[in-house]
Amino acid sequence: MLARRYLPSIPSLLALEAVDRLGSASAAAEELNLTQGAISRQLQVLEGQLGVTLLIRDKQRLRLTAAATDFVAEARRSLHRLAAASLALRANPTGGALNLAILPAFGMHWLAPRLAKFAGLHPEVTVNLSTRLKPFDFTDSAFDAAIHYGRQDWPGVEYLKLMEEEILAVAAPSFAPLGEAKEVLALPLLQLESRSGDWGRWLAHHGAAGIRPPAMLFDQFATMSQAAVHGMGAALLPLFLIGRDLAEGRLVPLYGSAIRSLGSYYLVWPKDRPRRAPLASFTAWLTSEQG
Repeated sequence: MLARRYLPSIPSLLALEAVDRLGSASAAAEELNLTQGAISRQLQVLEGQLGVTLLIRDKQRLRLTAAATDFVAEARRSLHRLAAASLALRANPTGGALNLAILPAFGMHWLAPRLAKFAGLHPEVTVNLSTRLKPFDFTDSAFDAAIHYGRQDWPGVEYLKLMEEEILAVAAPSFAPLGEAKEVLALPLLQLESRSGDWGRWLAHHGAAGIRPPAMLFDQFATMSQAAVHGMGAALLPLFLIGRDLAEGRLVPLYGSAIRSLGSYYLVWPKDRPRRAPLASFTAWLTSEQG
């Protein structure tokens, strides 16, 4: 543990962070519901404790020194993490919270239906879910783990494979099934922006290599599937997402059977962080579900 003299007080850090963000002691005082004099005293206390000049007084504005700017960026991250820890404690005062980042479509259609079973087996664990579309740095987040689509290409993490993915070319019933794969080029195409090569790969799989057609881009499968249902064009969508739409006739296959996606779905968690009991329970349960 660091010596206590190196640990600034929370009020001093809040004052410095607010001044950095808002540019003046008066604005910081208004936000923190303090007097301007109280803000000034907190900043003086912090400078005295650290033995470093943090602020440049320029007429009516306060500017942080270059070193203080780096310091407050780290302090801001620490304050966010402390606030998140406090919220987690309030939400689950007996402990056992698992903070999980999920992909929206996979989380809703694959994970969510299974979570009730996990909750029944592990009532001591509270699972908190937030959506993230892309990999992120675990060191700057409060997440214990994340659902990742792709290959094993996220640095510094451990992997548990959850599911391979198959995609099918589909459209609304107003689009007739195709006689050959290349006929899809005459249709408006829908595509996930993070998978810009899917239509080209689908065409190559069906014998029409070397074509990379333009398409309307979407950032989430849920939005793209609804666009396909409402007749905006043809889409390559995962089978786990469109089972009901196919069964109830809102979407129909256009050509061929489903093909394997390039990536799979994984649970990932940081290598360099001790695995807490809630995450250990969760990974063990997911492993048993696949067995």
